[in-house]
Amino acid sequence: MSEAADSTAQMDHMLDSMTQKQPENESQFQKLGEVVENDDDNGVVEIESLCMNCHDNGTTRLLLLRVPYFRDIILESFECPHCYFKDNSVKSASQIQVLGSKYTLVVENEEDLQRQVIKSDIAIFKLETLEIEMPKGESQLTNVEGVLQKIHSTLESEQELRKDQAPELYKALEPIIEKLAKMLNREAFPFTISLDDPTGNSWIAPTAHDSGNKYKRRDYPRTHEQNEELGIAADPDAQNAEANMVQTAGDPEDLDIIDGQVYTLPAECPGCAKQCVVNMQKVSIPYFKEVFVWSTVCDHCGYRTNEVKTGGSIPDKGKRITLTVESIEDLSRDILKSDTCALYSHELEMSVQPGTLGGRFTTVEGLLTEVRDQLHGQIFDVGDSGAGDSLSSGDKQTWTRFFDRLDSAIKGELKFIITLEDPLANSYVQNLHLPDPDPQLSEEEYTRTEEEEDELGLKDMKTEGYENDAEHEKEGEVEESKV
Repeated sequence: MSEAADSTAQMDHMLDSMTQKQPENESQFQKLGEVVENDDDNGVVEIESLCMNCHDNGTTRLLLLRVPYFRDIILESFECPHCYFKDNSVKSASQIQVLGSKYTLVVENEEDLQRQVIKSDIAIFKLETLEIEMPKGESQLTNVEGVLQKIHSTLESEQELRKDQAPELYKALEPIIEKLAKMLNREAFPFTISLDDPTGNSWIAPTAHDSGNKYKRRDYPRTHEQNEELGIAADPDAQNAEANMVQTAGDPEDLDIIDGQVYTLPAECPGCAKQCVVNMQKVSIPYFKEVFVWSTVCDHCGYRTNEVKTGGSIPDKGKRITLTVESIEDLSRDILKSDTCALYSHELEMSVQPGTLGGRFTTVEGLLTEVRDQLHGQIFDVGDSGAGDSLSSGDKQTWTRFFDRLDSAIKGELKFIITLEDPLANSYVQNLHLPDPDPQLSEEEYTRTEEEEDELGLKDMKTEGYENDAEHEKEGEVEESKV
């Protein structure tokens, strides 16, 4: 088995390797734990600080590190020469992101085990296959194997104590520990992990070869409770806005939403937690269905987002739409990609998973442009100088080739086939030959997989007979009260 990348050892190694390059000018750091970026020198800075164990003085070492595909982070390592206490942590060098993020990865081989992981102290790492998670409170810079090893050692270290004091828990954990050991010994592929961070500052490294549902990233707006947990003070005006604001159009008591009419609703900004507004409009797409366009605007922090939601009942089957793009005219077709829709093209070597980009009502060209801009921003445009300089030559060449092909497709210089696969059949591509069939457009229904049913929550959804369940539950409560 290859050596696991334990977070403490890895950070110490990185800091030690940079010690000889310690900058002469320590003005790049203002206060303890606060880093001022200096692109000319990213060396280690040592600061004398108080040991929280023996209350004598120890040394804190800080290193600003730019992570390819991601953003800047700060490695912090403390060591006390008096009591030998050591502590390491990882902090984001950037602010809390506007949206939270959740990464999901299917680990299939050795390469996946070595993927870099950045876990903030607010993030939750979950081993989905075994339904166990690492609690909040500990930040890590490691890899997938390092996180698994941390979970395994934590559970195994207290097993002897549990054997005497909590035998039932001991027996329940034994098979889990054995399974973890098999994963670390490369004997339990494949398995699924996830990393969920409301701050958006945690990360699992992608590769240029990821396809299908192997690697997924989903960005989501934080809830009011999550903003409070992060210490983002909620604006009292935002909480009371619903009682004080009046819709600019439409009657709030009117059950009928008029096509084309804009409705303004009070909301709390997911970025700054202050008062903002959400504009909603119903639009009827010919030969398709009604959709609702939502636009969030915050005058305080400038947060803006647009999303499309579809209405109606859940269909029995999903829908797969395939379009052959041959000209500029095809790039101008209207396209609706719902937030449950996957998008892929073999010619462009492109795969967009459900949840990415959210719901979008745009054109084929507009959708490809959004995919390009989001990916390019994550890979090459992180920070002022860009993370592209930190990529290996092979990865940089692969991504450059991908973006060149995508740019050619957006300009109409490259013919390609694009497929939308939506388990809820809520996506749409404009037919230019209506009411006749379009020779470049094909649609087919397909039966949803069990995995799709589970992810959409359809397995747990009960639409018939729930009244009887409620009556039985009340009867049970009455019987319990009599006892």
